[in-house]
Amino acid sequence: MSDTAYRTIERSELELAEPGDYFALLKPRVVSLVVFSGLAGLLVAPGSIHPLIAAVAVLCIAVGAGASGAINMWYDRDIDAVMERTRRRPIPTGLIAPGDALGFGIVLAAGSVAIMGLAVNVMAAALLAAAILFYVFVYTMWLKRRTPQNIVIGGAAGAFPPMIGWAAVTGSVSAESALLFALIFFWTPPHFWALALYRSGDYEKAGIPMLPVVAGKVETKKQMILYTALLIPLGIAPVWLGFVGWAYGIAAGILGIIFFAAAIAVWFDQTDRSAKRMFGYSIFYLFALFAVMVADASLGFGG
Repeated sequence: MSDTAYRTIERSELELAEPGDYFALLKPRVVSLVVFSGLAGLLVAPGSIHPLIAAVAVLCIAVGAGASGAINMWYDRDIDAVMERTRRRPIPTGLIAPGDALGFGIVLAAGSVAIMGLAVNVMAAALLAAAILFYVFVYTMWLKRRTPQNIVIGGAAGAFPPMIGWAAVTGSVSAESALLFALIFFWTPPHFWALALYRSGDYEKAGIPMLPVVAGKVETKKQMILYTALLIPLGIAPVWLGFVGWAYGIAAGILGIIFFAAAIAVWFDQTDRSAKRMFGYSIFYLFALFAVMVADASLGFGG
């Protein structure tokens, strides 16, 4: 859809925009997982933090992630308009003008980083800024439309939140927080490729070079198996660093094996059913992994 068409829609329908439409720009379902992983990083970090400062840190993570989503929707408004999964978003439907969405995202991004720096600490603010900039400039503007490695490299943006939460408490980056980053970084490709397998027609129509579109479903399924196999030892690795105990390690191993089994099921399934199930399980996997990690660390089973 051209910018001229957008301007026509804006003039006739802009008055229909409601607070809920701006909230939708923040990608709340995605943000919920981002916030939870950031909170988990904060809760498992060594040391203490005032509850009010902790709440501010988590809020800044949420607002910063939402701001990234709003800017992403502004930039991707042309492809969102042709994809079935995204065509009902506020900009393609004409409920919010592209310029308003961009301004909304920029203000929230700048505000979240500034408040994080002033109320929490500079390291947490720097990591939050890096996450926003990486998602907007590296993933959205550079990688997404150019390479099937878009999700592999771009996944780093979504892996920052637990590091930010950790830094909010400690003021630093450590091997432990880097491992939390790695967990999400290596989880992201099989998570998104499961979605891409049953939405490959959508991505092809929009000209997005997702792996199933460029390399085919067989290669995508092979890569999913490799990544989920890697996640099994990686998920247990926090035990070896000593900040959680074996109660977490056992749970992480079981969750990882189920994830791997889901990838194997996708390999043998010629329909989309297993890919849809794997996508749903991948979200549960990450929530459960961090929930068990927090519970284990809170009970003091770590080293």
